[in-house]
Amino acid sequence: MSMSRGSVVRAKAGRDKDNFFVVLEVSEGYALIADGKRRKVENPKRKKLIHLSETKTTLTETMDTNRKIRKALSDFSEGTL
Repeated sequence: MSMSRGSVVRAKAGRDKDNFFVVLEVSEGYALIADGKRRKVENPKRKKLIHLSETKTTLTETMDTNRKIRKALSDFSEGTL
């Protein structure tokens, strides 16, 4: 499984370790990720792919607003998935 737009990932390193994010874009060994709260769609975090762990979830709905991202990631942060 490879990371693509809409993939839900978990950070393995850095100050955002163990937090869940949605991948907005992937290019040249890096991914732009956002969680809709600390890292918004307007200012995504650029993170190396080796510092991200994939989940089995890919969001099919377009994640173009912070509200949609927060709602989609709420299940993950509660530990239900």
